[in-house]
Amino acid sequence: MMTVLQLNILTLNIWGIPYISKDREVRVKAIGDVLATGEYDLVSLQEVWSDADYQHLKSRLAKVLPHTHYFYSGVIGSGLCVFSKFPIEKVFYHSWRLNGYVHRIQHGDWFGGKGVGLAKIRINDQYVNFYTAHLHAEYDRACDDYMTHRVIQAFDTAQFIESTRSHDCVLQILAGDLNTEPNDLAQRIILTTSRMYDTFHLTTNDPEFGTNECEKNSYTDKAALVTCPKGKRIDYIFVRPGQHQKIEVNDYKLPLPKRVPGHDFSYSDHEAVAVTLKLASTTSISDEKRLLENEQQIMEENKVALSECIRHCDESLRELQNNRKNYSMAAIAMIVILLNMIELQAPYGVKTVFLVVKILLTALTMFFIFMGTIWNVIEKHGILSGKLSMELLLKSIEKVNS
Repeated sequence: MMTVLQLNILTLNIWGIPYISKDREVRVKAIGDVLATGEYDLVSLQEVWSDADYQHLKSRLAKVLPHTHYFYSGVIGSGLCVFSKFPIEKVFYHSWRLNGYVHRIQHGDWFGGKGVGLAKIRINDQYVNFYTAHLHAEYDRACDDYMTHRVIQAFDTAQFIESTRSHDCVLQILAGDLNTEPNDLAQRIILTTSRMYDTFHLTTNDPEFGTNECEKNSYTDKAALVTCPKGKRIDYIFVRPGQHQKIEVNDYKLPLPKRVPGHDFSYSDHEAVAVTLKLASTTSISDEKRLLENEQQIMEENKVALSECIRHCDESLRELQNNRKNYSMAAIAMIVILLNMIELQAPYGVKTVFLVVKILLTALTMFFIFMGTIWNVIEKHGILSGKLSMELLLKSIEKVNS
C-alpha cells in the first residue's frame, strides 16, 4: 500500500446573514484568523451571504489558501464558497429544481438559489472532486413543510456527485450543512445514492454529538436543549474513494474554541467540523472484496430509501392537488367580495380606508391565483421530475439484483 495524500478538511456554516446574524463582522474576522493558520487544506463555507465578507476572507487567506471560488446564484447568492491550498481547475454549480417558497421571505431559502457546487482540484497530478452544499433548512420538525424539497435536493445532490465521478478522480468529498440528521431520509438518500461514507463513522464509535443548537454554543436557544440536549448533527463531511483507493480517517473533531477570543459569543450558531484523512492506493484483494460487500449492502439500503422517497413524493403530489383546489376557491371568494365592493359606496370619511382594503384584496386575489396556477405547476413538475428519476434508478437496481 502506498500513501497518496493526506488532507485536512473543514466545513462551517458561518451564519453570515447581513443585518440579521448577530456579531457577524467580528465573527467573520475571527473565522478568517483561524483559517489563516494554514492548518487546513480544503475548506467549505456556507451562508457567506455578503460579498464583503467573502472578499475579506479571500484576502485574509490568500497566503495559505490561495485558490478560492464563490458559487454565485439566485438573488442573494448561494452562500457557498470553497478555499484550497491546491489549484482549482474546474468549477460547476447545479441549481436544485425545488428551493422553498418565494413568498416565505422570513425563511429566505428561495432567494439564495440553492444548489450544489463542485470544485475540481488538482493535487500532485491527481484530481479531487470537492463538493459543497447547503440543503433547505428544517424550521419545524413536527410539521416540516419543506421535507419533500429537502429530499429532492438530497437526491439531486447525490445524482450530481455520481454523474461527475470520473476515472481520473481519486477522491470525492461532500462538505456542508445538509440540514438533515443521521438516519433521516434526506441523509440516507444522499449516502446510498452517491455511495459515500460519513467520516464520523469512519473514525469514532462515540455517541452522536451535535453541530447545531449545541449546549456550548452561545447562540443556542435554551428551549431547544430541552428536547435535544446534545444538539443536532447536521453538518457533514462525506467521502468516496476512487477505484483502487482506500481511505483512512485519522481525526474527526469540532475544532473551534467555545468562544471567539476576547468575546462572549461563539464563531457561529453552527460548529465547524474538521477531519484528517489519508488516501492510499491499494491492489489488496481483501480491500476489493470488502468494498464489493459494502456496495451490495449500500445498494439494498438505497432501494429502501428510494422506495420511501417515492412514497413521500406521491403524498406531496396529492397534497398539491388539494392546495390547488383551496387556492382556487379562495381566489373565487376574493373575486366575489371585490365585485360586491364595486357596487358599494364608501361611507363618508373612510374612502381612503375603503380603497386600501380593495387594493389589499386585489393583491391577495392575485397571490391566490399565482399559488394555485404558476407556482403549483412549478412545484408539481419539480417533485414529479425527482420522483421519475428515483423510479428509474430503483428499476435499474432491481434489474441488477434480479
